[in-house]
Amino acid sequence: METVSIIAAAMGVAWASGINLYAAMLMLGLMGNFGHIELPTDLQVLQNPLVLVAAGIMYCVEFFADKVPGLDTGWDAVHSFIRIPAGAMLAAATLGQISPEAELAGLLLGGSLAAGTHFTKAGSRVLINTSPEPVTNWTASLGEDLVVIAGLWTALNHPILFLVLLLAFIALMIWLAPKIWRGIKRVVGTLRGWLRGPDGNRASPRSESLPEHKS
Repeated sequence: METVSIIAAAMGVAWASGINLYAAMLMLGLMGNFGHIELPTDLQVLQNPLVLVAAGIMYCVEFFADKVPGLDTGWDAVHSFIRIPAGAMLAAATLGQISPEAELAGLLLGGSLAAGTHFTKAGSRVLINTSPEPVTNWTASLGEDLVVIAGLWTALNHPILFLVLLLAFIALMIWLAPKIWRGIKRVVGTLRGWLRGPDGNRASPRSESLPEHKS
């Protein structure tokens, strides 16, 4: 049972990091400080006040940035280089003192899971941002925050249930991936159409601004 708990915690941290890294770090650090969980040795750094303050500040920044259409997509693009490696490292650290082979497996699985959740979130946000009203965007952002907190709590307290739900979530990601990709291609195609002139050719600002030379 202890092995299942460790695996669920590692995968839970990686899964949550791909959606909202700072919420995951803040929740783990606070739960460790208040004695609700005993973090593995390599994760106890999250309980450090400096780390908690930094995670809290970044969570507040993300909380607002994630609710502005367009800005959230830029934020997600930048965090492609942050959430995925952080999710891999946190997953490996959750496993504790293990063999190099197991640590590498944790890094690979954690990074892959963080990448899957990150790109599913980022891709779905691109499609949601095509809606002219902001309510859908705010609802999605708040829902993601709540899902991260609830999912991470489930991973730490009900590991078997979390692993079952995680398998269902992975199946959902696989099913959604081609649909999200097709939707993003349509959005990109629409943007290209807006940037082109009525004749289908990209207008040249220089040619339009210069008067026609008459001989």
